[in-house]
Formats: sequence, C-alpha cells, structure tokens
Amino acid sequence: MSSPRLSSDERREQIVLAAIAVFGARGYVGTTTDEVAKAAGVSQPYVVRLFGSKENLFLAAMDESLEQMMSSFRAALVADDSELSTEKRIGQAYVELLNVRGLHQMLAHSYLLGSHPVIGPAARRGFTTVWRFFREDAGFDAESARNFLAEGMLISTMIGLRIVDDYGTDPEIDELFVACFPTELSSVLDLVPRGDEPW
Repeated sequence: MSSPRLSSDERREQIVLAAIAVFGARGYVGTTTDEVAKAAGVSQPYVVRLFGSKENLFLAAMDESLEQMMSSFRAALVADDSELSTEKRIGQAYVELLNVRGLHQMLAHSYLLGSHPVIGPAARRGFTTVWRFFREDAGFDAESARNFLAEGMLISTMIGLRIVDDYGTDPEIDELFVACFPTELSSVLDLVPRGDEPW
C-alpha cells in the first residue's frame, strides 16, 4: 500500500526540517539545495520552485528553528511544575530540542552570518527576540538572561564541535558534560550528533 500523498504545506515542512539538519551540519556556505532535497526525499528543482534560492531556504530553516525554540520556551514558562524553577524548566526545554536534528547548530550558524546583507539582520532580530523573552516574558534580570544565553551558546558549541566523540576518553570533556547536563546526561549522550553522522 502506498503512503498518503503529502499536501504542499506538509511537503514544505518536510523540506524545512531537512534543511535544518543539513544546514546545521554543513553551514550555509557548505550546503547545496541538492543536498537538502536528497535529505527531504524530493527533487532539487522542487526545492528551488518552493523557496526560490538557498538564501530563502536558509531563512525559512532559521525562522522554523527559532519558532520551535521559542514555542518550547513559552511552554516551559507556563508549565505547572512547582518542583522546578523557571530557569530549570526552560533549560530542560532547550536540551530537549536536541530531538530536532540540527536545530542548535542551525541557529549557531545563523549567528555567524552577521555580515550577510539579508541573513545577518534576520539573525539579529531572532537573537533580540530571545533576549526579550528572557527579560520580559520570563522576568529574568539582565545577569540571569546573560548567563542563560551564555550556557546555551556553550552547549551549541559543544554540539557543533562534536565533542561528544571524545566523551569517555578525556576526563576534562567528561567533566564538561557533567557540568552542563547534570541530570540529563544519559539522554543527551544518546541525542547529540556524532562525528560519523552526516547530519
């Protein structure tokens, strides 16, 4: 029996999720629309017909990554869990986004494109949105917001470096993982991409 035909919106979402994974692994310059098409199981001309250019595809993937992250943060903010502080709930939400392949790296790549005439301004707007969420919605003071962002950037750097490949063989890296993921370590080790995975 053949699988049901996807709507154009569903196909677009499938391509954007594939783009998040591939751009996350290879960056903007290192990715082609053909690689995204192959990861999504569609033709390259179809990707171009939907998005027009690699730049537009990257912007769509960046927007989706940001939206998924902010939705997770907002859900964590209103979650009824008196045992965990707001910071812990949002932190867990950030770690759980490892389930979306490439999301953390996708956002990290977008932050490296500040000089790009189109992607740079969009990335800055997204970063400002995150800061505003912590300051206004979550009610963090400036120092707490800064600390949260700094830890998030550290985690994204660890993922991008594929530093997990040295976990279990380097005591300093083991210590870093335990410091960053004191309660989620086993699940994080299962989810973090490794060096032998293409994306």
